[in-house]
Amino acid sequence: MKYILVALKAELPEHNLDPAEYKVWYTGVGKVNATMWATMACIQHDCDTVINYGTAGGFNKDLAGQLLHIGNIRQRDMDARPQAELGVTPFDTSGFAGDIKISNSAYSVSSGDNFVKAQPELESDCVDMEAYGIAKVCHHFQKNFVCYKYISDLADEDAPNTWAENQHKGADAFLAMT
Repeated sequence: MKYILVALKAELPEHNLDPAEYKVWYTGVGKVNATMWATMACIQHDCDTVINYGTAGGFNKDLAGQLLHIGNIRQRDMDARPQAELGVTPFDTSGFAGDIKISNSAYSVSSGDNFVKAQPELESDCVDMEAYGIAKVCHHFQKNFVCYKYISDLADEDAPNTWAENQHKGADAFLAMT
């Protein structure tokens, strides 16, 4: 069974996915909510893959309106310097304290519990609020993890309005990938 984790129903408002193959769960916004739902998915006896789909702010205008298959996930709001580098959880013994590589795709996302309206210090192709928590849980439970992000806005001053207008537009592209 593939568990699709999406923060908001507005991002994937309708689907006709086969319920014998897919379960869609709406996690709510943020790493804590996503981590909780990812844990619940991973402990299901029928879970073989977790898929995270959602919107993301991008920094390259050429990627606006595109669906990105993510290869590397970073944690942009973990800042415990000088105890650890930006994006690395200090004293973490899980083996997943920093970046998490999930595929060979060149695209990266940085997750954090803030809505980004300017380029953050930790570089990535796009920003979201859930992927890192999900990735870490999937690695812990040794579950396959796939991540797709639709670039809904340019993570700038207009991002809140642009995101609201575009949050549903990536659903068809994502469903075509499943």
